Amino acid sequence: MYTASGKSEKSDLLTQYMPMVKRLAHHMMGRLPPSVEEDDLVQAGMIGLLDAISRYDEAQSAQFEAYAIQRIRGSMIDELRQTDWMPRSARQSMRRIEQAIGSLQHRLGRQPSETEIAEYMKVPLDEYQGMLGDARGHQLLYFEDFGDTEEDDSFLDKQSADEASMPLPQLLDANLRACIIAGIENLPEREQLLMSLYYEQELNLREISEVFGVSESRICQLHGQAIARLRTKLKEDAWIAAV
Repeated sequence: MYTASGKSEKSDLLTQYMPMVKRLAHHMMGRLPPSVEEDDLVQAGMIGLLDAISRYDEAQSAQFEAYAIQRIRGSMIDELRQTDWMPRSARQSMRRIEQAIGSLQHRLGRQPSETEIAEYMKVPLDEYQGMLGDARGHQLLYFEDFGDTEEDDSFLDKQSADEASMPLPQLLDANLRACIIAGIENLPEREQLLMSLYYEQELNLREISEVFGVSESRICQLHGQAIARLRTKLKEDAWIAAV
């Protein structure tokens, strides 16, 4: 990895970390709608990797891999910022789903099933599942959940806001963490497992589909439903605006 002089061999670093770029892109795709092309993310990530290699200072305390991941993800976000990746209709559909889940939870005293949610929304089950699939990329928390922002603002622009406007102290609040943990523990068992595999084990959706023995699109639906349940929990506890 290093020459006798202690300097990084750029070609070796590029070869070594190219698979990581593809892995990060594939993992990020689980949070994005089908309209986003994985190849575009990979290309953007490669630009970030090259930038990391050219900028990295070996005297820094951070390891190269941690630094490269930051640059690669930043480059991918820059690429995504140029596109409207979360249509308004998808956001509206997820709000309807969250409202249905909240109402049914109060009525039933438990987590509603997919069939019960679809019936409450007066749509066929396959249409409800299609809504979940179309809204792939729905987030647990949006920056607008922590303050007054325009609904039409790009989510990725909010994610890239200057440090002064970032709600990091709120995100790190112990009460919020406890609320999220409680919400996850209250999920149906397979959705708990899915969240663990995706966010803790960092498996991608294809790998999770193999664990579950279902299609990748089905995992997307279950992930979206789990996020809707968690957002409903956060709304009930007044962590995010009930909109």
